[in-house]
Amino acid sequence: MPTRKTKHPELAQAVGSAKEAAQHVRNAVQDTIDEVRGAATAELAKAKATALKSTGAAQQKVETVLSRAEGQLHRLIARAQKALDSAVRQAEKRYPSSAAKKGAAKKAGAAKK
Repeated sequence: MPTRKTKHPELAQAVGSAKEAAQHVRNAVQDTIDEVRGAATAELAKAKATALKSTGAAQQKVETVLSRAEGQLHRLIARAQKALDSAVRQAEKRYPSSAAKKGAAKKAGAAKK
């Protein structure tokens, strides 16, 4: 099929130049988008690393506080046990007859079992 020749060759040349210009603009914009994407990815990675670091530090602080609280709890329980034992011993000293009855009842209860 024969190609048609246009009456205005300058017009055909302008269309070709416009197509080339559009391709150049497209490539330039795509390069800029790629650069922005790379910069944004890098900044997001930095922000994520900082957030994870802060989260790790906060988690460490929480664990430290919890371990201190556990230690205090264990010490308080031990003190309460000692206070209870001391109170029982004092009560046994004050009321020796009732303590002897309780001790005998405990021995008899253990023997029945």
